[in-house]
Amino acid sequence: MLQKDPCQKEACEIQKCLQANNYREFKCQAVIQELRKCCARYPKGRSVVCSGFEKEEVEKLTLKSTSK
Repeated sequence: MLQKDPCQKEACEIQKCLQANNYREFKCQAVIQELRKCCARYPKGRSVVCSGFEKEEVEKLTLKSTSK
């Protein structure tokens, strides 16, 4: 049996917010921040919905190291 993604609820809230606000991301920053907080509570790879944020962090670190 598959385990429920621990941050699925927050990811669904983002989708609801985006739909309600005609996909204007700036209107959903508080909800997006809640997902980021949830993702920070779990080890990398534990939440599938957090994989985008994890990839974003790797890209930021890569950019920092190459810009020095």
